[in-house]
Amino acid sequence: MGAVKTKRMPRAVREQQMLDAAVRIFGRRGYMAASMDEIAELAGVSKPLVYLYLNSKEDLFTACIRREAAALTEAVRTGVRADLPADRQLWDGLRAFFAHTAEHPDGWSVLHLQARTHGEPFVGEVRSMREEIVAFVTRLIAVAAREAHQDPHLAEHEVGGLAEALVGAAESLAAWANATPGVTARQAAATLMNFAWAGLGNLMRGRPWVPPTGEA
Repeated sequence: MGAVKTKRMPRAVREQQMLDAAVRIFGRRGYMAASMDEIAELAGVSKPLVYLYLNSKEDLFTACIRREAAALTEAVRTGVRADLPADRQLWDGLRAFFAHTAEHPDGWSVLHLQARTHGEPFVGEVRSMREEIVAFVTRLIAVAAREAHQDPHLAEHEVGGLAEALVGAAESLAAWANATPGVTARQAAATLMNFAWAGLGNLMRGRPWVPPTGEA
C-alpha cells in the first residue's frame, strides 16, 4: 500500500484529486469492481476522507459522471464557431468530441460504458448530457436545412432523428477509435463526416432519399 499524503490543501483541490483517481479506477475496473480503498490510495488520502468529502461510492460515481459530462459538452461547444458554415461547424464539433474522448479515455469509459450499465440514477445523469449534445446538433442541422430549403417549418422530428443518429454514431465511433491503435481524432471525425455529411449534403440541396412507394 502507498503512503497516505497528509499535506494540507484547499478542499476544492483535494476533491478534484479524489475525482481524478475515481475516474481512473471506475473507467478501468468498472463501478462494481472498483473499491474505495483503491481510489483513496491512488488519490493519496485516507478512505475516511473520501467518505467525508463525497459521502458514498454511489455519490462519488455520480460526481465523476457529472464532471466528465460537463467537460465533454463544454469541449464540443467551445470547439464550434457559430459564424462558420454548417459543415464546418459539424466538422469542428466532431473533432472536439473525438479529441476530448481520446484525451480522456477513462472519463469516456465512465460515461459511455460504466454509467449506462448500472441503472438509475447513473443512466439519468448520462441521459441529460446526451440530450444537451443532441439538442446542439439538432439546432445546427435545423438552421442549415431550413435555410437551404427556404422552409422555416422543416419537420422538427425529422431533424431531431438525424441528430440522434449522428450522436449515436459518434459515440460508437469514439469507443472504436479509443480501442484501435493509431486512429486519431481527426481521422475519426473525417470518417463520420464521410459517412454522414454526404446524406446531409443531399438533404440541404433538396435531394432527400425517399423510401420505395407501396410499402407500409
